[in-house]
Amino acid sequence: MAEHIRTYKDLRVYQNAVETAMKIFEITKSFPVEERYSLVDQIRRSSRSVCANIAEAWRKRRYEAAFIAKMSDAESEAAETQVWLEFSEKCSYMETPLASDLEKRYNRIIGQIVKMIREASDWTIKRQPYPEGGK
Repeated sequence: MAEHIRTYKDLRVYQNAVETAMKIFEITKSFPVEERYSLVDQIRRSSRSVCANIAEAWRKRRYEAAFIAKMSDAESEAAETQVWLEFSEKCSYMETPLASDLEKRYNRIIGQIVKMIREASDWTIKRQPYPEGGK
């Protein structure tokens, strides 16, 4: 883990997830009105949830299992977003090159998340032993 990471906002995976969620937000502005309360809400919610779960995982670093659980939630939300992207393309709401780019972005985000899960002990806060006679 790099020394310069002080908050979840410093994590490349978080930055990538926010950037991609914002791209999805902009793209979905042009989706048909009839999709506003279904596909648009779903894809925006899941893409934002990736970011939120990464932030939550960062704050749960005291416990490796809790960190892994929240990062796993982030991974699941990223996969869900990929499903909504697939529907967006199949419904012709976005062109194939754009859908492919977003799919690649989420594959990268998922890869970053999986790497952090695999290396969870490197990301968790190490408990300091109590000094002699202390608690």
